[in-house]
Amino acid sequence: MLKEQRHARILQVLRDAMAATIGDLSDAVGVSDSTVRRDLRVLSEHGLVRLTHGGAVLTESHFSSFELDSELAAATESQAKASLGVYAATQILTGQTVLFDSSSTVLAAAREIARRKSEITAITNSLQIAEVLAASRSIAVIVVGGSVRRGSATLYGNPGLAFLNELHVDLALLGTHSVSGALLTETSQDVVAMKRAMIHAARHIILLADSTKFRPPALFTICGVEDIDEIVTNSDASHEALSIVKEAGVAVTTV
Repeated sequence: MLKEQRHARILQVLRDAMAATIGDLSDAVGVSDSTVRRDLRVLSEHGLVRLTHGGAVLTESHFSSFELDSELAAATESQAKASLGVYAATQILTGQTVLFDSSSTVLAAAREIARRKSEITAITNSLQIAEVLAASRSIAVIVVGGSVRRGSATLYGNPGLAFLNELHVDLALLGTHSVSGALLTETSQDVVAMKRAMIHAARHIILLADSTKFRPPALFTICGVEDIDEIVTNSDASHEALSIVKEAGVAVTTV
């Protein structure tokens, strides 16, 4: 298991339990206690966890406001994200204009769309997604303007928002930090503003959210689930959480 995957798995365990011992984490990750201790020191240095005697804690306040860097986010639930990405690629029609946000699950979709050589016009605020899509000659890629956010190859700010406000696209592929009841939430106001602009610009909106995204809210609200046309998730998603989404009139697809 790669270091980034170990870190993502440790954070996932701590998000679920809020606290865990070294032994719990070594069992969950499948590595030695000494490896877990080294990983926890790294995560602690990045401010992601607080070390305790014999383990570590992730606080609720930190959970609601912290955003994983792109490598850790991509490693978390990577198999589920790949499955969601494959489904998203099947929904793309030749000649469509498609918005891609900067989320790691949408990155998985972009990789599959590029692999299939779909003939589309793609618009994104993610430099990483733009690079993936531009590798396919059949895809025309437009990158919105703005400033690069520290710690991620993504663009935010007024230039990009002004550009998006002029668009009318066929489809938007979005991710989110949390689906919390009937709300979509995020950790950053910059992220929220960009996602709202993409929602406003698109005629059809698909949210890609693996089962780990059905959890307590982050700090800022993006929108209500009723503003999304379809939520795509995996079979581990909570039936109770999906019932709330369906009651709001949103289509739910499980892959």
